[in-house]
Amino acid sequence: MDTPPRTRAGAPLAARRPAFAFLALAALLAGCGKSQPGSTADSPVEAQGSAAAKDAPQGASPPDAPASAEAAEDEPPPGQPVSAPIVSLSGVATLPPPPPEGSPRLASTALLTRVYARPSTSAKRVGFLRAGAIVEMDPEPAGTDGCPGGWRKIKPFGYVCIGPDATLDLQHEIVRAASRRPDVTDKLPYMYGIVTRGGPAYARIPTEEHLAQYEPNLEKHLDRWAKDEESGAAYGLDVWLKWSAERPPPALEALAQRITDRDIPWFLRDGRLAPNLSGLIKSDDAVKIDAISRRNGMGFVESFLHEGRRYNVTTDLRVVPADRFRPIRGSDYHGVEIGKDIDFPFALVRRPGGKRWRVEGKKLVSAGELEWRAAVPLTGKQQFFGGKLHYETKDGAWIDDRHAGRIDPAKRMPAWGKRGEKWIDINLTKQVLVAYEGETPVYATLISSGEAGLEDHETSTATKRGIFRIHTKYISITMDSDAVGEEFELRDVPYVQYFEEGYALHGAYWHDKFGRPKSHGCINLSPEDARRLFFWTEPAVPPGWHGSARSLTGTVVFVHP
Repeated sequence: MDTPPRTRAGAPLAARRPAFAFLALAALLAGCGKSQPGSTADSPVEAQGSAAAKDAPQGASPPDAPASAEAAEDEPPPGQPVSAPIVSLSGVATLPPPPPEGSPRLASTALLTRVYARPSTSAKRVGFLRAGAIVEMDPEPAGTDGCPGGWRKIKPFGYVCIGPDATLDLQHEIVRAASRRPDVTDKLPYMYGIVTRGGPAYARIPTEEHLAQYEPNLEKHLDRWAKDEESGAAYGLDVWLKWSAERPPPALEALAQRITDRDIPWFLRDGRLAPNLSGLIKSDDAVKIDAISRRNGMGFVESFLHEGRRYNVTTDLRVVPADRFRPIRGSDYHGVEIGKDIDFPFALVRRPGGKRWRVEGKKLVSAGELEWRAAVPLTGKQQFFGGKLHYETKDGAWIDDRHAGRIDPAKRMPAWGKRGEKWIDINLTKQVLVAYEGETPVYATLISSGEAGLEDHETSTATKRGIFRIHTKYISITMDSDAVGEEFELRDVPYVQYFEEGYALHGAYWHDKFGRPKSHGCINLSPEDARRLFFWTEPAVPPGWHGSARSLTGTVVFVHP
């Protein structure tokens, strides 16, 4: 299994520890590290362009980058068609049909099953499957180079080794237990929670005896949970009901009545041990197999009541008490389609508290509140009032540059745009991303880049500037840190797109500060923006896959002041 990416540590945790654990995690998890899993080759930095972009003055046009090298011999051809985008920039999902019943198929039995460009372990990785995924394959084996179980070619391309990470048995217990696929029709692919009260993770539903052994202070814990208005019993039950067929009573009522759901996952019924997807189950009588700490965030595929208490099942099939998590809904914000929702020039309101103004004589008079994160059409006129830059709106008001950033198309089209490539322009000063299809801007949204602003990325939490290409993508992946004093783990960060070392575009469900620097180096997007852009960029992720990887030919990402 590929090593999870490491996020870079930031300011000392002890120096600014927030009041609540989920806020502490939010501050830490806004970050990125210097490495990432599953890359296909060396980092695909276009060095000449990177150096030019790093020193570009604010508002400068992007320098031309050198043309991309040809893809390596053992990779699929550049632009390999896989299907129409599963999610459009409008957010509409069009799910492809599953592989035909009766067709030759294989299934993933690991959190990351590698897909190789050729039937050999020495070939480059071109993608990843996740446990439970079932994909169509060619019926004939394709050799055994480094794979005693034999290689199978899958559709639309690539080879998978039959062995510990993949199987031809579609009734394998991990395949059946992990049949819940990521929900790409919603802004978040799973149910999510952040730990507010540490505790155990189980390999099975615990009995009363187990609870007495592993949670001796359970009564006190549940009493605090019942009274906690911010992340306790009365908060966020709807999050855990994402895939539930029934609507249970309120949490405390269910606890008092010791209600047990009828649709408990089949693999946990009657005291059964969960399939060992996590790798943490060491014996048939295992109960507690792990601990969750106040610096953990997790995605879940199941949630159910057992004797009044709610339990969640993680994506690696651990069983955890839901009362130890704060349910997370994620931001509802998303950007705008240029040419459909709005046209140039316009501004995005990046900070709350702004106002609309009208001119009376030589003074500005308040004309109402400015909606936070609204896209405001402009006339193109701008003027300084009181030493502050203001933009005129199409309805005759004025808004100031402190709260809203004016968005304009690129002043000089770069070579990759002239070639008709998709590319992403990220302005760190304005905290804005604009997506282009060739020379046509198609989408704009607010981001949260590195909290150190325009400082040196080598010595701070600033985002690295330059010209890069997206090379590795995951629908979700773990981000963590083992830096002393800042240890944390966030599983299933959604819609991750690596473009340079450990720097990535990805969804951030743990904060709603888009429009202001917040991260430890990555480009944080709202969950919905991350979803839309993930399926728009290259390399495309084929239907049923969990990730893709390709060097030198992915979508250009231009990061500048």
